This record gives sequence, structure tokens and C-alpha cells, in this order.
Amino acid sequence: MLVYVAMVFFVKRIPVFALPLAFLILALLLSKIPVSYILKSLKPIRLLLIFMFVLNLFFTRGERVLLDLDFWKLTWEAVVQSVFITIRIVLLVTGASMLTLTTSPIALTDGIERLLTPLKVFHFPAHELAMMMTIALRFIPTLIEESDKIMKAQLSRGADLESGNLFARIKSMIPILIPLFVSSFRKADELATAMESRCYHGGEGRTRLHSLRFGREDLFACILTSAFFAATLVLFIVF
Repeated sequence: MLVYVAMVFFVKRIPVFALPLAFLILALLLSKIPVSYILKSLKPIRLLLIFMFVLNLFFTRGERVLLDLDFWKLTWEAVVQSVFITIRIVLLVTGASMLTLTTSPIALTDGIERLLTPLKVFHFPAHELAMMMTIALRFIPTLIEESDKIMKAQLSRGADLESGNLFARIKSMIPILIPLFVSSFRKADELATAMESRCYHGGEGRTRLHSLRFGREDLFACILTSAFFAATLVLFIVF
């Protein structure tokens, strides 16, 4: 995933995006994930994509003028830049969705801990960081469910969360955020007590139920990813 992100950022021309796109399509075929799942991951950022597209149209300067108004000039360079930024964001979000759809949170944090293991020489808390990520990912659905319960409880008491202007809506969220924070701190305290009662004391001397092993498929994935990255790097140097 880190190499894929670097690959996307090394692209400087729109046609070269064909390489990360081909890599993404290949990963999609190998994982057998339905395309509808990937498209759903783009739905929450559609407003961001529109905003970034329009923003680059207005603030990117160029020489080839397509539309000349009194207060604004639309240039070919601005259109190209808007399309370029939009494609880059789509590829990054889609790649991140592929990672989360194919890798469990436990496997992901174990991999990150394994990746950060060399930093233990400098007393970097790799296991503690991985454990924090595991707990954070684990409690996201719990916090969403808790916030939904609080919202329904406030609505049943006559709270108005949808009417009014933007500032009124922000103010109406305070009765939801405060109980949510209190509940989160309570759950964190209960979790810490539970971990202490089970004699958890960090990563020193810990064993694993499932140990990560570097196999033939991993070697194939590394070679394939390196080939795509090398091709992108060559095109980056050429252009």
C-alpha cells in the first residue's frame, strides 16, 4: 500500500495514471471484490471531489484561455489540473478501500508492528502503537452505535437536530457529543481495567496465535508491485 501511494504521487501526467489504474484493476481481479463495493467507498467523498475540481478550475492559472469572463478566465491548464487532482484522489481512496476490504484489522496491525520492528533498536514502541491501532479500529463501530443510541434518545426527548442554520445545527450536536465523550472515557477505563486484570504488560515476551510468514504469494506480490513502481518511476524520470 505504501508503494502504491508513492506510485500514485510519482505520476505527473494524466496518461501515466494508466499504470496505477492497471495495478488496481489487477488487485481487484485477484481479490474478487465486487466493483460495487469499491464504488461505495467513493460515495462519501463525492462532495470533496466536486469541491477540489471546482477549486482548481478557479485558482489554477494558464495560458490557453477557453472561457474569458470579466472576473475569471477558464484555461486549459486549469481543466487538466482539476482532472489530474480528481483522478489522484479517486485512486488513493480506492487503494485504501482495497486494503481495508482484503485485510482484517488484526492482520493489518500485526503487519504494521512487523514493519516497525527494526525501530525497536531505538526503543520505538512498535507493539504498543499496533495495539492502539487495533483498539481504535475495534471501537469505531461501537462508537457509531453509541452515537446512534444517544441521538435517538435526544430525539425522543424532543430535541431538534436538523432544523435551523449551520450554527444552530452545530449547537444542537453538543447534547450528543458530551454523553458520547463520557461514554468513550468510561469504556476506555473499563478496557484498561480488563487488560490489567489479564496481566497485560506490553509486547515484551508475547506470543501470537497466528504468526505472519513470508510465502510464495508474498514474493509474487512484491515482485509485481516493484515492477509497476519501477515502470512509473521510469516514466516520471522521462517526463
